Amino acid sequence: MLERLLPLLPLTAQVNDAGHLSIGGCDTVELVGRFGTPLYVFDELTLREMCRTFRREFQARHQDTLVIYACKAYIGLALASLVNQEGLGADVVSGGELAFLAAVGFPPEKIYFHGNNKSPQELREALEYGVGRVVVDNFYELELLSRLAQEMGRRQPVLLRLSPGIDPHTHAKTTTGTVDSKFGFPIVTGQAAEAVARTLASPYLDLMGLHFHLGSPIFQVEPYQEAMEVVVEFAARTPGLSLRELGVGGGFAVRYLPEDEPPSVAVYAQAIVGSLQDACHRRHLPLPRLVVEPGRAIVARAGVALYTVGSWKDVPGIRRYVAVDGGMGDNIRPALYGSRYCALLANRPLDPPTGPVTVAGKFCESGDVLMWDVPLPAVGPGDILAVPAAGAYALAMASNYNASLRPAVVMVRDGQARLVRRRETYDDLLRCEVWP
Repeated sequence: MLERLLPLLPLTAQVNDAGHLSIGGCDTVELVGRFGTPLYVFDELTLREMCRTFRREFQARHQDTLVIYACKAYIGLALASLVNQEGLGADVVSGGELAFLAAVGFPPEKIYFHGNNKSPQELREALEYGVGRVVVDNFYELELLSRLAQEMGRRQPVLLRLSPGIDPHTHAKTTTGTVDSKFGFPIVTGQAAEAVARTLASPYLDLMGLHFHLGSPIFQVEPYQEAMEVVVEFAARTPGLSLRELGVGGGFAVRYLPEDEPPSVAVYAQAIVGSLQDACHRRHLPLPRLVVEPGRAIVARAGVALYTVGSWKDVPGIRRYVAVDGGMGDNIRPALYGSRYCALLANRPLDPPTGPVTVAGKFCESGDVLMWDVPLPAVGPGDILAVPAAGAYALAMASNYNASLRPAVVMVRDGQARLVRRRETYDDLLRCEVWP
């Protein structure tokens, strides 16, 4: 069973002499004994290798490429520092994400601020920190940012986010590049051209170029190629627009199940860079700086969630449920998107499966199910369930539903485990309350 799941697990995953799942040289069962469950374990080697792979594959094809990590997938101080060490920039969508980067002294010129409803306070914070780009999403923000930049005596570099009208054929709730989307200026309605004219007319905004993001996860490269053609054509026919920079978003798919077959980073890079070069060459445009925004593809495989199995329930002729001490409070993706995961027992990773098991969470919702009918060995109370590919959008969307405590996070490397986020306490839950 372990061999089948190895492509989903961190690069350092193996079975140790104790017969337990080991990550980064650390026995996961021992990690549970030290830090409790639910516990999220990030493998530092996998994180660094994914950062380096994106830089290597894209810059080998177009040297003037900036890879920026999409913090919405998951951000913490340790990860922000690692991303900076690996030479990546960062994409933030809130003042909170910016605060994480500022806390580690992240270079402001390599920060891109996204979002469809940035508040005046968030934009002031971005201007004060000196972020490299604000990616403007709508006319309200365009006027607001221009006014704030004027008040602060700044000329802010910006990109305009466009809706190219391309369907990436992913989940409806994670599709963002179509015309009917809350994000971006649609091209076909003429609003994108109007946004360019308004931006060029502002002495307080420096229009560096354009941006699009199609959605996530995208398992085909064709949507990127189609969007590239649309956006470069728009740039070529829009008066006054100099395409110095083009952001193509992220959305790079990862393997959540053994049967998933996402393109490699090299395949994505070849498709994106190749279509950019071709589109610009045919229109006699110089190649712009390319900006790509992997998030999920950096952290998903690097993260493994560990849970302790508790109760169980057999429904004769239907299914067997086992419950773990986490669920939608730390990973809402299955309930929100119908996302699918697989699992193995960290304390018995070599045991063969004996039948399908449905893994339920502990929260008071019938929809709180992490996995339906997954193959597992005989599972009982006290077993440690390991869920691969849990590094993206689980912790980032974690909540305190049922007044639960959000989990601890450790980073592992060379047999050493470093606590990078402690488990919350009841005092943490009460700290923001004002009573009587």
